[in-house]
Amino acid sequence: MDFQLSEEQQAFQDMARKFAMEAMAPHAAAWDEGEVFPVDTLRQAAALGFAGIYVRDDVGGSALSRQDAALIFEELAAACPSTAAYISIHNMAAWMIDRFGSDAQRQAWLPKLTTMEHFASYCLTEPGHGSDAGNLKTRAERDGDHYVLNGQKAFISGGGDADVYVVMCRTGGEGPKGISALVVPKDTPGLSFGKKEAKLGWNSQPTRAVIFENARVPAANRLGAEGIGFKIAMAGLDGGRLNIGACSLGGARFCLETARAYMKERKQFGQPLADFQALQFKLADMVTELEAARLLLHKAASLLDAGDPDATRHCAMAKRFATDAGFAIVNEALQLHGGYGYIREYPIERYLRDLRVHQILEGTNEIMRLIVARKLLAD
Repeated sequence: MDFQLSEEQQAFQDMARKFAMEAMAPHAAAWDEGEVFPVDTLRQAAALGFAGIYVRDDVGGSALSRQDAALIFEELAAACPSTAAYISIHNMAAWMIDRFGSDAQRQAWLPKLTTMEHFASYCLTEPGHGSDAGNLKTRAERDGDHYVLNGQKAFISGGGDADVYVVMCRTGGEGPKGISALVVPKDTPGLSFGKKEAKLGWNSQPTRAVIFENARVPAANRLGAEGIGFKIAMAGLDGGRLNIGACSLGGARFCLETARAYMKERKQFGQPLADFQALQFKLADMVTELEAARLLLHKAASLLDAGDPDATRHCAMAKRFATDAGFAIVNEALQLHGGYGYIREYPIERYLRDLRVHQILEGTNEIMRLIVARKLLAD
């Protein structure tokens, strides 16, 4: 058991931190205010290898580990959780093609995804099926060498702006075993998009419904065999949960550091806030929760890298704990700022808005508890 980073890990952690502070942090508030999808900055991130972090290197990926990815996403999210989270989703979709696609599929799509010449979206959630994803209704009927796709996906990050959509759809009977995965290009006839959603946070990435009306998709675009789409979706989410947990760590770390500095500067009753023992206790709890969340998340990442059969449970535990702790730390940081924490001149409120959704997406934290409980009680 070694808690020290390797020299290589320290190097790309430093690279990610430098990029985040120089290319993301100065613009994050403006991206949030103007609802800007920062395409140029995303492509700069891709040039550093951040668009295919655990994609194989023959198609332009960085071929790093899930633990490496956790380090990178924590650094990126310290500058802008919203933009870091989109990079996470793009990575998840790219990995699904890399892991489950044929060599021809990998060569067709991944070189442009790893450079972010093309952007990717992951399409699982539907208007009537969020946590109950195994009963999704979007259907793909076989017609010769194509599928005819009908249905609607909801809350899709990158929807309308992404070029490639990894879509979970029903090709067979009811339940998870009837689901397959199709890669749908943006220019597919019959593919359209809903309105751009107005959201509490995550404003630097667009969110739209993705709508299929008799969209003809080549059968050659199916990832793997028919009926394994739900397995593919869940495998993608194991890593996605770690990434979004790491994004919560990064946002929480920034807010903790900001609150610490503020406590040393701000005076009340003739002394700095840092001199009040009650507030010292609060800060101590925040840093302890952050460290505990990071350790659990890194352990889960190492188990996923190792192919451990209990990795899914640990990924769910880490996602639940890191996103709950991350939001709580940011909320406490806002409280320590008093009224200043609530106004947009200070960055804390943006991090609060961005981190709140981490407790909902990639599987709600209630579903994470369900995964953990079922695994425990199955033995």
